[in-house]
Amino acid sequence: MDASARPGLAGTDHHGSYSRYLSHRFVSRWQSHRPQDAVVYRDLGQRPPSFINHDWVASAFTPDERREPWMKAALAESDELVDELIAADIVVIGTPLYNFGMPAPLKTWVDQVVRIGRTVDIDDTDPFNPYIAKLADRERHVVVPAARGGVNMASGEAMAHMNYLEAHLATAFEFIGITRIHTVAIEGQEAGGEVLAKSIADATRKVEQLVDELHVAANAVPINESA
Repeated sequence: MDASARPGLAGTDHHGSYSRYLSHRFVSRWQSHRPQDAVVYRDLGQRPPSFINHDWVASAFTPDERREPWMKAALAESDELVDELIAADIVVIGTPLYNFGMPAPLKTWVDQVVRIGRTVDIDDTDPFNPYIAKLADRERHVVVPAARGGVNMASGEAMAHMNYLEAHLATAFEFIGITRIHTVAIEGQEAGGEVLAKSIADATRKVEQLVDELHVAANAVPINESA
């Protein structure tokens, strides 16, 4: 998935996206190792999912056996997105940091897939810890190739307090049972020059190393033929 409002790739297209550059780099290198794996692509930045509304909420919190036809229609898009997520072994989310957090289309996708009965259940007998993650049934990975205009915004760095992107995504995925989360980021777009060039080179190298590491793990324990 790509969530950037910029449709092109940095380094190739004028005003292209650095997060798209990294996500494309990851998937291309993965396919060079495992061309047999299926890849499902969604451009959230250009074709965002629907916002959830009253009908969605009413339908999602109605037991499946009691849903009327209009309720099933209201959840059709969510069902498709959840099915894709459940089937995936590696979820790649190319995303910029916009105003301290994730772009609106990516937040909309999160709202569509964090769903009672599909990706998380509730145990009514435990009021203090009622949530049961449904996607902890097997190992899945989330890779977040990100782009940030500022610098020193990774966890533990000086400007980390301005970056809620990775923490928000990690919380959402861990809530539904996906705990293996990998982040690589290009920083310094506002500074440009050598700062940006070094960040691009470092992030590119890290993406390639991450692909190679996950490829070795995938060959050791065969995954579900999807990336």
